[in-house]
Amino acid sequence: MTDEPLLEVNDLEKHYPIRKGLLNRQVGAARAVDGISFEIERGETLGLVGESGCGKSTAATSIVRLEDPTGGEVIFNGGGRAGATRNADGTHPNNVARFDKTELKAFRRDVQMVFQDPSSSFDPRMSVGSSVAEMLLVHGMTDKHRRRAIVEDLLERVGLSAEDYDRYPHEFSGGQKQRIALARALVLNPELVVADEPVSALDVSIKAEILGLIEDLQTEFGLSLLFISHDMSVIREVCDRVAVMYLGEIVEIGDTEEIFADPQHPYTEALLSSIPEPDPRATREHIELTGTVPDPVNPPSGCRFHTRCHKVVQPEGLNLEQSVWQALITLRYRVASDEIDVEKIRENAGAENAVKAEIRTEFDLPQQLSDPEAERTLDRALDRLADDDSEGAIEILNAEFVTPCEETHPEFTDHGDGHVSACIRHRDQVRSEVPADD
Repeated sequence: MTDEPLLEVNDLEKHYPIRKGLLNRQVGAARAVDGISFEIERGETLGLVGESGCGKSTAATSIVRLEDPTGGEVIFNGGGRAGATRNADGTHPNNVARFDKTELKAFRRDVQMVFQDPSSSFDPRMSVGSSVAEMLLVHGMTDKHRRRAIVEDLLERVGLSAEDYDRYPHEFSGGQKQRIALARALVLNPELVVADEPVSALDVSIKAEILGLIEDLQTEFGLSLLFISHDMSVIREVCDRVAVMYLGEIVEIGDTEEIFADPQHPYTEALLSSIPEPDPRATREHIELTGTVPDPVNPPSGCRFHTRCHKVVQPEGLNLEQSVWQALITLRYRVASDEIDVEKIRENAGAENAVKAEIRTEFDLPQQLSDPEAERTLDRALDRLADDDSEGAIEILNAEFVTPCEETHPEFTDHGDGHVSACIRHRDQVRSEVPADD
């Protein structure tokens, strides 16, 4: 038995080139996955969680080589590959990103994927039994009677019957199709299963059944799982550890119970606050994430979450209420992104001299900031906006309302027992700069 993790992901990147012009020149790239690292131990379930658009599904397809990574390593130590050491040139023989066709085919015996919508991955012209058995045929099992026996046994293990072998996909419900998808993923007896939102399209009762089935199958087959979801409540139920992903980067990772009990990154806090609370007497704070995930083609500098963060750090010497400071950051970001329709605001205001007040109202800014200097800066910027001079407004806002969060890319802070997070609030020199709301 080896102490190596089954899977090591090191600085994985997947960038999609942006091309323009007659010569189809690359002018940029969408950084869907931008340098993520984690490990999965044998028998472990790691949850990869984040909002839609954060890059978690792209990470999954890059790990299993459905897409070729742009950079980084995916080292798979299963399938008899354990114990390998790096080559003289620093490359690793178990790096999936460098596998040739023969190695990749062997790798796909050991690593399988379950998708969110099983219907899209089944051929409607083939019986479900044939679809599951096809994997065995591709990997050299020519005995059709043996293939059928294996598939019928698997169908029973996932809660269906052997007689379902000859039925077609349209004859099954969504939950039943996901059971068949699990059978197909297990038919080659893999060591790792990558499950991409496997229950998000299912009803609550069916979701619970599938989650229970996944746990049972993991125990029975000795599987490791990479479980991808946007739902923190699902993650808590099935995962040993959690990696939280935002805009192509991992911002926090640790044991599931530790993450839920003591989240260290503001984005993790926001995701946890979205979990419905069954107790009507509970007073847990709900943290609303304003705006949308920024464009991965041009992500914010520093901490990528700072444009939406409820704990974004204030510059030295500024002491506004945190909610007001967050509103100023949101205003500045939306002005820079040209997302403010001053003409529409002018129409709603009804009078030219009411435009500035209307902008304050739209961004939940008080009519008078508590800091006189900050108030003068904001008033000058709003004057420019009201005069349709957005460039002048952003110049003023950029000069005065700058957060340390955008100036420094945060390093990981170790909170003990493998729990790490990337937030500059954990640096002693800035921790005291975040005042609480009154």
